Amino acid sequence: MTTSTSTTPTSSTPTSLSPAPVGTPRRFGSLGPVGLVLAGGVSVQFGGALAVTLMPRAGALGVVTLRLLAAAVILLVVCRPRLRGHSRIDWGTVIVFGVTMGVMNGLFYEAVARIPLGPAVTLEVLGPLALSVLASRRAVNAVWAGLALAGVFLLGGGGFGELDMTGVGFALGAGAMWATYIVFSARTGRRFPQADGLALAMAVAALLFLPLGIAEAGGKLLNPTTIALGSSVALLSSVLPYTLELLALRRLPASTFAILMSLEPAIAATAGFLILGQSLSATQAAAIALVIAASMGAVRTQVGRGKAAG
Repeated sequence: MTTSTSTTPTSSTPTSLSPAPVGTPRRFGSLGPVGLVLAGGVSVQFGGALAVTLMPRAGALGVVTLRLLAAAVILLVVCRPRLRGHSRIDWGTVIVFGVTMGVMNGLFYEAVARIPLGPAVTLEVLGPLALSVLASRRAVNAVWAGLALAGVFLLGGGGFGELDMTGVGFALGAGAMWATYIVFSARTGRRFPQADGLALAMAVAALLFLPLGIAEAGGKLLNPTTIALGSSVALLSSVLPYTLELLALRRLPASTFAILMSLEPAIAATAGFLILGQSLSATQAAAIALVIAASMGAVRTQVGRGKAAG
């Protein structure tokens, strides 16, 4: 569930991040950010599972609207971001970040409304993975691409006969948005203090989806139970993970961040099983493992290439 101007999220983000301040305690320099990312991953995937249970009440777009609206209100109240003193580039960055978040969430929720959570996140991960592989000219990346394709083939039961093709398309689209999200999350974190940029971007995303949510769910969005569940989804899937990731990206190398993001399919599959009862076949579990291995391998290759160039 997750963040993207150069060709890959793994190679571009480090250049856009500020180094940790001098004197930052060692425990916050490595273990701290890693813990933030892992906690964010668990939160967003279990929030996604909760969102699936809410879809019969408000539909996919209705759930996205509730999630974004609640998250925007919470972040704006807590952060109270300044509206003055920002350049045109600052505002352009935060608007693109907001639109990216909104579209990414909309596509992903449309996907999980049609296919299980684990496979949906596995397909979504292919976005950042594809960019990483295509950006590198090293032959070893053909191995990672082959592993990923093998995983996708297995995930579809040898021909996607077990998965809804529309859901597959939505998941792949969400993956493309995820790659963009990685870059613009880092850029926003650099241009705005604390989580101010995130709060403003969330407001942009909420305004973008409000008409769509009203069109699909109408008065159902005002049901107290639906609002309460939607607010819980917002906390788990937006407020906590996006804040944790934004803070982590200020101190964590993008290569490490990308490797941790590669674990999202496994976390999603676990959440789907525990909350939704979505069990995986041995073939689907193997497929998810192949995609995780391909993503980690591609990231490590990019890291090795960067060190050699340096």
